[in-house]
Amino acid sequence: MAGRFAPSPTSDLHLGNLRTALVAWLLARTTGRQFRLRVEDLDTRRVAAAPEVARRQLADLAALGLDHDGEVVWQSGRLDAYADAVAGLDTYPCYCTRREIAEAASAPHGDAFRPYPGTCLRLSASRRAELETTRPPALRVRANRASSTVQDLWAGAITGTVDDFVVVRNDGVPAYNLAVVVDDLAMGIDQVCRGEDLLSSAPRQAWLARQLGGISPNYAHVPLAVNPDGKRLAKRDGAVTLADLARLGWSPARVLAHLARSLGLADSGEPVTTTELLGRFEPSVLPREPWVVDARQPAAAAWENSRSTT
Repeated sequence: MAGRFAPSPTSDLHLGNLRTALVAWLLARTTGRQFRLRVEDLDTRRVAAAPEVARRQLADLAALGLDHDGEVVWQSGRLDAYADAVAGLDTYPCYCTRREIAEAASAPHGDAFRPYPGTCLRLSASRRAELETTRPPALRVRANRASSTVQDLWAGAITGTVDDFVVVRNDGVPAYNLAVVVDDLAMGIDQVCRGEDLLSSAPRQAWLARQLGGISPNYAHVPLAVNPDGKRLAKRDGAVTLADLARLGWSPARVLAHLARSLGLADSGEPVTTTELLGRFEPSVLPREPWVVDARQPAAAAWENSRSTT
């Protein structure tokens, strides 16, 4: 049994990422699980500097005291595993653009999810041959609009309709929804703790896990860190990474204490270690609102004024 943290090496981890990693680590360790790390570096267009960025990400986790078990898994070294998984699925080529899918879908859902309307599933052989000359196809798995329910530690039962989602992009890169499921099964991950923005993808990923002969993991989706405007925290919001804060005199221990305070696990200004946090951690009492971080203020004031929304 294991939990995990799986960053994409696009940029240094910010406070929201580090907070989610801390919760994932605490949840795994307090439930007797291993804690595994995975670098999700498949999208070469976005992660050109992946090795160096990933090195800094892993160093930041270690600086906070978040140890891990086993070797770090790099998705870029697992292409054969993804190909083997796709070979066992019922797939078909799809030539649709994102715009065409959006226009064909009946209406956007509340979370902006647009189910694939099945356009390419009904293509004639002649039309498919014609499209082959215009653009490379993606591969979609045939799901027959199955219903899938997952259990989230905080959100409870979440049910979603599984559309025919992409498992291989039209540039040949394995899609996120395929790769994470294949990796979680191979790594023995049965506890997935990650950002709340990924909650809507859980039903289709659980469905895919079952198609590949596995079982659905236990999910725990953590509220996001946001800026004062309510938008997801990003590096452009100010001093939000360990490196940024180090330049302002913040030690990793002080950042850890600040993250712990945001989770209700420490008082303001109270030093705390990861060992102490293990003894205090209780998932049922963690804040369920987004964590508002104002990094535009001078450092000392900004972090003391960070809060959960009410």
